[in-house]
Amino acid sequence: MQSFPILYEDDHLLIINKQSGIAVQGGEGIFHSVDNLLSEQMNQKIYLVHRLDKDTAGILVTAKDPQTAAEYTKLFAEKNITKEYVAICTGYPSSSSGKISDFIEHHGVKKEALTYYSTIKHTKKEIAGQTYDFSMLKLSLGTGRMHQIRIHLQNTGTPIIADDKYGDFKINKLLKKEFGIKKLQLAAVKLTLPVNGKQTAFEIPLPPHMQSVEQSLFV
Repeated sequence: MQSFPILYEDDHLLIINKQSGIAVQGGEGIFHSVDNLLSEQMNQKIYLVHRLDKDTAGILVTAKDPQTAAEYTKLFAEKNITKEYVAICTGYPSSSSGKISDFIEHHGVKKEALTYYSTIKHTKKEIAGQTYDFSMLKLSLGTGRMHQIRIHLQNTGTPIIADDKYGDFKINKLLKKEFGIKKLQLAAVKLTLPVNGKQTAFEIPLPPHMQSVEQSLFV
């Protein structure tokens, strides 16, 4: 059975490190999901508080009872919880840090979206006789739209490596052939939220599949 590393646990709250490739919520055609697998792991029903994309790794907050889930869902909605991500991307942003405020459209409805970014590192790498730029970016969210980071980075010419929906498919194919890169290079690495009345930060290292890409491209 799939198990999840536990970053924090008390009588009400459970914070885990989710691996890439696992859907957070079960549904039609989804046989393995965090809500089901984690409930089995803990031998009790676990309630979701927020979401990460299936292919995004990192810190996920869950709850042991509906009341706590509702409380923390409200904190997320009111932006009283901060999330930081790291992405490894093709290309290089026009400035080393800034904000992306493009509208995001879902089901014909455009909504404001805001992403802040800063460059951690940048490199050039020759692949198949051609030189490409690659960047590692730190990101935080001003809004929480579906696929927001992935869409915003695509719009700015720095799509996330191995993004099979918003990525640069030509470079992704080259990277897969050259380095075996298959998993989306995006992770939620830091989360700050109130625990027992005190703002508490939880932070994880890059997941192994991103560490290996960092070694391949930036070292």
